[in-house]
Amino acid sequence: MTKQNKSALSEKDGVSISEITSKHSIEKLKAKRKASIGTDTLIASILKRDITALSRAITLVESKNPKHLKKANAIINGCLPHANKSIRIGITGVPGVGKSTFIETFGKYLTSLGKRVAVLAIDPSSSLTKGSILGDKTRMEILVKDENAFIRPSASGDSLGGVARKTREAITLCEAAGFDVIIIETVGVGQSETTVHSMVDFFLLLKLAGAGDELQGIKRGIIEMADAIAINKADGSNEQAAKLAKVEFTRALHFYPTKDSGWQPKVTACSGIENKGIDTIWKIILEYKETTNSNNYFNAKRNEQNKYWLIQTIEEQLKSEFFNQPNVKAELKKQLELIETNKTTPFAAADYLLNL
Repeated sequence: MTKQNKSALSEKDGVSISEITSKHSIEKLKAKRKASIGTDTLIASILKRDITALSRAITLVESKNPKHLKKANAIINGCLPHANKSIRIGITGVPGVGKSTFIETFGKYLTSLGKRVAVLAIDPSSSLTKGSILGDKTRMEILVKDENAFIRPSASGDSLGGVARKTREAITLCEAAGFDVIIIETVGVGQSETTVHSMVDFFLLLKLAGAGDELQGIKRGIIEMADAIAINKADGSNEQAAKLAKVEFTRALHFYPTKDSGWQPKVTACSGIENKGIDTIWKIILEYKETTNSNNYFNAKRNEQNKYWLIQTIEEQLKSEFFNQPNVKAELKKQLELIETNKTTPFAAADYLLNL
């Protein structure tokens, strides 16, 4: 009788490979993976507030694959009659101002009031690797567990100002899924604010006290776009500095001309960490909505935004179709090589490609 091998490394008989990888089961699995949910089914699921269906639809909308465009457009058109019932809030500020912490605290406050909140967070993409961290779900770990909240981080890609290419359509889908408040967080590093401003109802600028920009930061542009300024991190030893910054910004805003909305931008202080002043910001937003609804500016602004996005969509579609043409792809490569060897100029090369 031979001695049995008691080694932990000894091989034991398991399930036969043929039992789990039969040709029939593999084909069945492939067919299941390939089967895609129909457009009508996806729309119906979104209207039933199915988060999985919403995520799938946003993925289709964000896809650069031309094959997904038709289906994405059908989903958007199907959801459109059920949209436009939310308040859209854009939130921006320099990196480190505490946007993610503020949004999480603000979002939890809104869900405590019975609101359903969708956060479309734009993560900056690397200009070299084209990659993004997409870490907002990690930073907002409390809000992400809230059943009345939906957080969707998207890579900014190479679109204007670092704003995700299809954020505008994602807003429509979130509204159709029954979200009352749509929050869009910008990258906060450049012109993304201008693009986000063109798709939201209320624009909130987060600032820091003691960062040296109380007066220097009073420039036309970003300040001019803001409907409210919140001095964040107004807690601990920074609380007094935040109060002083609030006075400075309030004073400076009076030098700006009256907005078309008839709204006078307000300044407040808050703390995302200590949950202070969050309710005040929500009251300001509600006051803004009441003011702009009474003078019809709210709907007029949305109509103007729709016209703007019509033009933007046409430009984007033309650009996509142009660069996806096989002859353009081939000739573009040649023209780039000619530019490198100084045998043509960028302008002459562009003219040549456009006339193909």
